[in-house]
Amino acid sequence: MVLPGGGTAVIELGGNITLNGFQDRDYAELIVVKKIVGRYARQISDSHEGFQRLDITLAVKEGKHTIAVACTVGEKRTDALASEPNLFVALDAALKNAVQRLG
Repeated sequence: MVLPGGGTAVIELGGNITLNGFQDRDYAELIVVKKIVGRYARQISDSHEGFQRLDITLAVKEGKHTIAVACTVGEKRTDALASEPNLFVALDAALKNAVQRLG
């Protein structure tokens, strides 16, 4: 899922996790983002055999942070989206939605 206004710089975490559009975040925000993403990635890989990829895209427009998550487990791709004024709330909501959709 690609969001309009999402950045093009990609940050890779561990080879199977990518963060798109996070290049303008400050260092402290990135640390928290990585911890949140890492926690959910661990949860997904522990509960779903065949976890392959987690792609997260951030777009900021009019003070809202929109997060798109694409998670690939085996042959199945699951997409989730959340939009909130707070970056961390949006990220948590989108990842939580993706985990629920995976089952």
